[in-house]
Amino acid sequence: MIDAAEMNHLTELARLDLAEGEAEQLRGELNAILGYFEQLQAVDTTGVEEMQRPVALVNVMRDDVPGEMLAHAALEQLAPEMQGGFVKVPRTVETE
Repeated sequence: MIDAAEMNHLTELARLDLAEGEAEQLRGELNAILGYFEQLQAVDTTGVEEMQRPVALVNVMRDDVPGEMLAHAALEQLAPEMQGGFVKVPRTVETE
């Protein structure tokens, strides 16, 4: 079970800014979830075959055929910003 110190550590790692009382409520909810996992671990699964999903999945393959391309002029009208003929998007990875 998660104690108050561990909960404080988790909220710092997740960068959560919780109001007073919210951390304690969240800790109770997390402990309840962990309790369900303890119940599941207590189930006897002897003889039960492991599986990833309860239903079988089959890949549906299709030929990789190029389709009609969007005209560059239309792309320029749709893009919020272009640079050097390419769509410019905001940086998503920090470089520091």
